Amino acid sequence: MKILKISVLTLFSATLFYSCSNAPAGEKAETTEAAPVEEVTTGTEYAVKTDASVVNWTGSKVGGEHVGTLNFSEGTITVEDGNITAGKLVIDMASLANTDLPDDKKPKLEGHLKSPDFFDVAAFPTSTFELTKVTGLENDPDATHLVYGNLTLKDVTKQISFKAKVEMGENGVTVSTPDFTIDRADFNVKYGSTRFFDDLKDKAINDNVGLSISVSAS
Repeated sequence: MKILKISVLTLFSATLFYSCSNAPAGEKAETTEAAPVEEVTTGTEYAVKTDASVVNWTGSKVGGEHVGTLNFSEGTITVEDGNITAGKLVIDMASLANTDLPDDKKPKLEGHLKSPDFFDVAAFPTSTFELTKVTGLENDPDATHLVYGNLTLKDVTKQISFKAKVEMGENGVTVSTPDFTIDRADFNVKYGSTRFFDDLKDKAINDNVGLSISVSAS
């Protein structure tokens, strides 16, 4: 009996370690209730270059992960006196694509992610991120600013914050982020989530979704 108990504990510990080590990389974005968006009527408004901007995503579960991309359909970033003062990005959810599977296997995963089990793209064809504030960071090698904004995903809007490197140029601005994660369960994406379902065991899918964002506007 003692040997059995030790074996079960060892197996549980190994499974827990593997699950955690397989989680997407990056700091978890702080998530709070949606914040007011200040109307900005001054400054220079730049249009997001959709062909030069992308969202990279990582989803994981026990035993593996998948990665892919999402595209922006439109967006603007407003700059005044060298600071970002406003911004709104619109993500085309129908553009969700997997980039690690062979071509004959991608459609099944992409279709499932676009279905009502996950992001229900037919009902919610776009997601938006609307800037609420930007604060400066010091002595951080990976980022210059902390960005706050209201993320609307499916039928839920919450404010998230994450680090970003902001670079100003004569003709525009670029914003890129180190890896970070959001909790999909906060946005009512329930499939395979231990927040909503018990006894999933090895069928559980990590609630934390890894993201990195690159945006160019001019």
